[in-house]
Amino acid sequence: MDEIFWLALKNVPQVGNVTFRRLLDHFETPERVLSASEHELAAVKGIFPAVVASLLQHDGISWARNEWECIKKDGGKLVTFHSANYPMLLRHLPDPPPFLYVKGELRNPETAIAIVGSRRASGYGIDTARKMARELARHGITIVSGMARGVDAAAHRGALLEDASTIGVLGCGIDISYPRENRTLFAEMASKGALVSEFPMGTLPLAENFPRRNRIISGLSRGVLVIEAAEGSGSLITAQCALEQGRDVYAIPGNIHSTNSRGTNRLIKQGAKLVETVEDILEEIPQHYGKTVPLAPVAKTTFSPQEAAVFSLLSTTSIHIDEILTRSALTAGEVSAILLRLELNGVISQLPGKQFLLA
Repeated sequence: MDEIFWLALKNVPQVGNVTFRRLLDHFETPERVLSASEHELAAVKGIFPAVVASLLQHDGISWARNEWECIKKDGGKLVTFHSANYPMLLRHLPDPPPFLYVKGELRNPETAIAIVGSRRASGYGIDTARKMARELARHGITIVSGMARGVDAAAHRGALLEDASTIGVLGCGIDISYPRENRTLFAEMASKGALVSEFPMGTLPLAENFPRRNRIISGLSRGVLVIEAAEGSGSLITAQCALEQGRDVYAIPGNIHSTNSRGTNRLIKQGAKLVETVEDILEEIPQHYGKTVPLAPVAKTTFSPQEAAVFSLLSTTSIHIDEILTRSALTAGEVSAILLRLELNGVISQLPGKQFLLA
């Protein structure tokens, strides 16, 4: 399989994304790189002797075969730089990943907007992310985010409400569901959207992975919308990546008394476009301005009396599970089961800290 040679070459020590690209440009295929002689490798511009030695000494084929089996077993695939569906915008990065691990289908990645923000988002942040994503999706825009709790998850769910294209970029392997409370969303993204990563199977969500993940989020997108970000947050790293990549940066203004608004408000001071409505973004994408797609049909949901009792307590403002327990007079087990069913049906959303609100 051709994929095995791509995996094997990337596994060679000292072969990073830039070196991989240089070798690929010279030899055209990873298989030819791996079979090249010392003289042929040394003739490649920008390839140092240490890299040549590593290529000649390292045999990554066994690892690559095992990795390929793991990918197939998990229902994933490789989208390589030579693939027709490798995202066009990503090709223009200085260090594009030679391939992406993908679970699901990359649909319409050419016109994508990233939505990022706080993991500890307020109800305002969650609601804004979901609404902005849904409205952008209605105009044929693919929504990109990082699958984190808070704003990221709300943005993906907003797009999924329209059965629209959405891409989740992971800081771990595509076989790792992180964070755990997003496992339902993870499964839905794999079946209706796409999960992508440049990290090998089984890679854990280590802190050092996320800056690399953030550059892919911005690299896939024409612009990045930041909703609620504290100073020094990962969302600001994504915004910085966007600027370095020549992408647009947008920001939703926030409460001046909230620490979650300091990062976004500072972005606006520094020149990010202030966004109040989806039109503020669409006017920067002329081919999509005024274009709409039909709303996804809303499925009728039939509630049991107990489900109706719990549903009636929820609104667009979050409520803690303890308050639901007190006001519903149901047992903890009954309430937990009902909330899970409502979440699986896309009726409600769960926020960090066992807070719930209407979707």
